[in-house]
Amino acid sequence: MPPLNTPRKPGTSARAGTVLGVDSGGSGLRAALAPAGAPGEAVAVSGSQPVRTSARGIDAGHFLELLLPLVRELRERVAPEGEPPVAVAVGAAGMATLGDDLRATLPGALAAQGMTGPLALAADAVTAYTGALGVRPGAVVAVGTGMIALGTDLRDWRRADGWGHLLGDSGGGAWLGRAGLEAAYRAFDGRAGGSQALLAAAEERFGPLPGLPAQLYPRPDRAAVLASFAPDVARCAGEGDPTAAALLTGAASHVVDAVEAVLPGREGEVACTGGLLRLGTPLTEPVGKELARRLPGARVVPAAGDPLHGAVVLASALASGAQALPVDGRLLWCATSASGPGGVGI
Repeated sequence: MPPLNTPRKPGTSARAGTVLGVDSGGSGLRAALAPAGAPGEAVAVSGSQPVRTSARGIDAGHFLELLLPLVRELRERVAPEGEPPVAVAVGAAGMATLGDDLRATLPGALAAQGMTGPLALAADAVTAYTGALGVRPGAVVAVGTGMIALGTDLRDWRRADGWGHLLGDSGGGAWLGRAGLEAAYRAFDGRAGGSQALLAAAEERFGPLPGLPAQLYPRPDRAAVLASFAPDVARCAGEGDPTAAALLTGAASHVVDAVEAVLPGREGEVACTGGLLRLGTPLTEPVGKELARRLPGARVVPAAGDPLHGAVVLASALASGAQALPVDGRLLWCATSASGPGGVGI
């Protein structure tokens, strides 16, 4: 399949019909159908089961097993007599490193359902980007349990962090929660740099601290458990605890480090997304101050939507021929048409 990495040529008409956007993450699969050219009119459905991973990465068979019923439901609700979607965009956590099975299987499987138009398979960071900014230059930082920044000048992608809670994700929820717990343990031990306020908050949430390591270390969801303490750090900062406030300032500095690394020319639009922003002013205020100090050429704009919205925006751009984001085969893989055997009836 030939790559699709150029905008629509003058005189090329946009496709009519609907486009399909898909967002696959740890909490399950979401899909949305929208009129081509009108992402804001999307209708969405959700499934609660996440897609399995196997030795080949994200399991394409399981992905299709979960996706096709959602597509059937959407088509019954939105376009019961209409043609299949004219373009499809899938955003998935782990696509860059675990997406080989999807890239090999999905084109033929979707074509067998009549979805023979352009197809994009993207990392969830890319659909977070398009959800926030659309198909234009800039930078987006997603701050949730983890933290990743992505920027582009429409020639190349620039990525910073997103390396997981053991190796990076600096400034994200797991980082902030772990730093808060370290300050709690320092206070527990009587070491310098501790916080009695964070110690009390940690014991209230987790119980006696000597028992926490045995609870935490064997768990596969360690990052989420650590991140669950981030709101306590923000609360303590808001109540005047200087150690907690310093941790929020440190988190903001890490977030801006990532933006600084990916923003083309150190100027342009920047959008911040992710659940950690719900901490409010204890985090957003130092992030805003640090951005203004270090990147005066940056223009902070509100994120237009979430990664599912971004998948619909990307599919709509494919349908119109206006897809101009860099196609690198990993973060974003695109094809002008789908073909091949396989699939399950929709």
